[in-house]
Amino acid sequence: MGEQSEQLKFAVLIDGDNAQASLLPQILAEVNKWGLITIKRIFGDWTTTNMNSWKDSLHKYAIQPIQQFRYTVGKNSTDSAMIIDAMDLLHSKNVDGFCIVASDSDYTRLATRIREAGLFVIGVGEKKTPEAFTNACNQFIFCENLSEPKNKDKKPAREEPSDATDPLPILLQGFNLAAKDEEWIHLSALGNALRQLDPAFDPRTYGQQKLQSLIKKYPKAFTLKRDNSKKPPIIFVALTSQ
Repeated sequence: MGEQSEQLKFAVLIDGDNAQASLLPQILAEVNKWGLITIKRIFGDWTTTNMNSWKDSLHKYAIQPIQQFRYTVGKNSTDSAMIIDAMDLLHSKNVDGFCIVASDSDYTRLATRIREAGLFVIGVGEKKTPEAFTNACNQFIFCENLSEPKNKDKKPAREEPSDATDPLPILLQGFNLAAKDEEWIHLSALGNALRQLDPAFDPRTYGQQKLQSLIKKYPKAFTLKRDNSKKPPIIFVALTSQ
């Protein structure tokens, strides 16, 4: 009981108009890595056919549907309803963080406001999500990384176009940010520094499931060591001596 009470409590708010129902299990699993999900709500106009894909998930994952009618043709009012609901939850002080599932730049100010209140913000959206929204979150997860096959360290198919650049520069920048004057740092500290530099940083973007696997691809730049005296073992990283 004590351990559970120390977990961060998250509210998951889903814009059903621009999110994929098929990725819901993976999205919830990602949030569960950070804390305990206590509120799950999905917003949309449930009188329209485009919300049908979500209906099977409502009971299975205990998600509360919130109805929002479209008062004007061609105008989406879901984002306004979701923002108002998020602010009510913020002021209730019943949660420690939010997961905003959307690819819309309209949620940028919401994410910023939640962070200003000292709460943790996870964003989940497609790679087309505007950079302003991704950078407004503490952690942003691309849907494309969640929908990839689960084969360990599977590399993207060669024929598939990729906008992923070489991660080595940001890895080095993250190490320098985390290390300061230290020679060895925890791998987790490097991960935190990388999310500071880029909330959307994710090893899966580069074909690796974990940061440790990505670091191993650069033995000329980084050296890893494992401390098995701890439970669980702790991984440390340093710059490779030239």
